[in-house]
Amino acid sequence: MPKQSAKKAVATKKAATTAKKIRMGSHNKAVAIRKKVHFYRPKTLELARKPRYERKATVSLPKMDKYRILKFPLTTESAMKKIEDNNTIVFIVDVKSNKRQIKEAVKGMYDIQCSKVNTLIRPDGSKKAYVRLTEDYDALDVANRIGII
Repeated sequence: MPKQSAKKAVATKKAATTAKKIRMGSHNKAVAIRKKVHFYRPKTLELARKPRYERKATVSLPKMDKYRILKFPLTTESAMKKIEDNNTIVFIVDVKSNKRQIKEAVKGMYDIQCSKVNTLIRPDGSKKAYVRLTEDYDALDVANRIGII
């Protein structure tokens, strides 16, 4: 029996100290010792977003499609000379389009492969693209099919 009373006394003392801490608060928290001059904000938990509703009703389609990229083929004398001599078709394209987009647009609209694309911005602010076709395609035939000539 003395063992049980000793256990009870220890439990009672522990309960009394816990009650005192709850009542008065414990003020013996150790101060963090800083080893660096700079303060680094501690990493906290970053939860993944789970919105209650979609911010956009529908998924928007890409704004730069092949119909916006290629505006029209150029039919000037110098453009005709390029078609005959260099196997190159000249287009006026959107100013914001890049060479890769122009290449894909030409491939998508006219089913032709182009070896390279050169671009320049004209003084009037529009962009001109020189589309060089591969050896498999003839620029004259393609120009006839498009309706340039």
